Amino acid sequence: MNILIFGKDGQLGKAFQKLFGSMHSPEMHIQYVGHEQSDLCNLTALSKLLDQSEADLIINAAAYTAVDKAETEVEVAFAINAKAPELMARYSAEHEATFLHYSTDYVFDGSKEGFYVESDTRNPLGVYGKSKAAGEEAIEKAFARSARGQYAIFRTSWVYGDGGNFIRTILRLAKERTELKVIDDQYGVPTSAEWLAQVSLNLALDQQLNLRKFTSGTYHAIPAGETTWHGLARLATQAAIDAGLILKVAPQAIKPILAVEYPLPAPRPMNSRMDALKLREAMESIGDMSKLQHCKRPWDDEVRLYVTKLVQDGLI
Repeated sequence: MNILIFGKDGQLGKAFQKLFGSMHSPEMHIQYVGHEQSDLCNLTALSKLLDQSEADLIINAAAYTAVDKAETEVEVAFAINAKAPELMARYSAEHEATFLHYSTDYVFDGSKEGFYVESDTRNPLGVYGKSKAAGEEAIEKAFARSARGQYAIFRTSWVYGDGGNFIRTILRLAKERTELKVIDDQYGVPTSAEWLAQVSLNLALDQQLNLRKFTSGTYHAIPAGETTWHGLARLATQAAIDAGLILKVAPQAIKPILAVEYPLPAPRPMNSRMDALKLREAMESIGDMSKLQHCKRPWDDEVRLYVTKLVQDGLI
């Protein structure tokens, strides 16, 4: 099986490298692609790379994620988040390949009460969200024109892993400052990149590491539960203290503020909570309880494990 993975230098791409590195299958031929190997704005070069790969499984962990910069770098955001995924989807549909793609809570405007489901109307607020929504639509259309191949769009939120992210920033600041203020009226679900990579392969591959047939479509891929940025900051700092890290700010001393008190160039959805029932039901249909339990893991358990490892490895 030929596997092509885009975004090798990002948090999710690194998680896939770690995950595949733990597998032992001589039948897998994996090609990791980063910006140095392929500029996703160059569609001609991308098309050539896809043809040469003869990929059976394409994982697009690449994305333009600079939310605020996207407001002025519109063409680049749409090229990477919409046009490149469309080309990958067309290749997959034409060559009977499996395509895994990652999207975001930013395709919603955040005005809904409660949890978003996959069928809710997309209504992005900023350029980043609009480019990701356009990517979703392009993938759906590419596969609608062909009865071959299969795809999964995994919508996720607040991703953290091996790289720069909110949790690492908070812990760094907590070591340097005696006071922190964090937004407490934006709701969502923190998602571990390693958790997300594992969930993706649980859906796409069977026990023998062969491609599995699944129902194509969009799946909300986030752990169980919900929180705010303030709630995440307090839990992360407490987990770091429990792991032995010395901080200047106690978790209970982190002050909650409103989003309007911390203005940013691009608008953010106030509610990023998403219902993952569809994905859990897909895992349940596989008949492997360990995969279902992994899918249902609470976000706070994942964050504690992540922070503890950061401290133990001396990464903060």
